[in-house]
Amino acid sequence: VMVWLRRCTHYLFIIVVAVNGTLLTINAGDYIFYTDWARTSFVVFSISQTLMLTVGAVYYLTFTGVPGTATYYALIITVYTWVAKGAWSSLGYPYDFIVTPVWLPSAMLLDLAYWATKRNKHSLILFGGVLVGMSLPLFNMVNLLTVADPLETAFKYPRPTLPPYMTPIEPQVGKLYNSPVALGAGAGAVLAVTMAALGCKLTTWTYRWMAA
Repeated sequence: VMVWLRRCTHYLFIIVVAVNGTLLTINAGDYIFYTDWARTSFVVFSISQTLMLTVGAVYYLTFTGVPGTATYYALIITVYTWVAKGAWSSLGYPYDFIVTPVWLPSAMLLDLAYWATKRNKHSLILFGGVLVGMSLPLFNMVNLLTVADPLETAFKYPRPTLPPYMTPIEPQVGKLYNSPVALGAGAGAVLAVTMAALGCKLTTWTYRWMAA
C-alpha cells in the first residue's frame, strides 16, 4: 500500500508541476499588453518557460528512464494551457491573450539527447539543457507571428488596473534587447543546464523517499 501511495504522490507531483507551469504561462503571457516592454517581456517569458519545462521534463524523464516522456510532459502542459486559453476567452479576453508556448519541439530535443547518449544522465543535463535553452525562444518567436497585433490588442483591451510600476513608458532601446531571441536563448541555455541538474536530483530524492 505504501509503495502504491508513494507512486501516486509522485504522479500527483508531476501534475502539480504541470499546472503551475500553466499558471506561469498565463502570467508571463500577459506581456502582449505591455507593448512598450514587449522585447524585455519576451526574454523573461522565454527564460521562465525554458526553466519550467526543463526541470519538470528532466524529472519525469529520469524517473521513468524512458525516452519520450519529456515530450509527453510537454504535451500535458500544452493541453492544460489550451484549456486555460478557453477559460480566459470565456471571461471576455481575446483568444490571443495567452500565447501558448511551443514546448513540444524542445522537449523532443531533450528526449533525443537522452536517447542518443544511451540514457546518460550527465549528457542529458549538459546537451539537453543547452538544446532546450537555445531552441525554445526560437520556436516561440515563430509562434508569436500567428497572434494578433500586440499594439492593436493593447488599445482594444485597456488595463485600467495596471499598477504604476508597470505603466508603459517610452522604451529605451539597448544593444542587449535588440534581439530578444538571442538574449533569451543565451541566458536560457546557461540556466537550463542548472535546472536539468535539479530535475535529476529530484529523481534521486524521490527514489530515496520511495525506498524508505
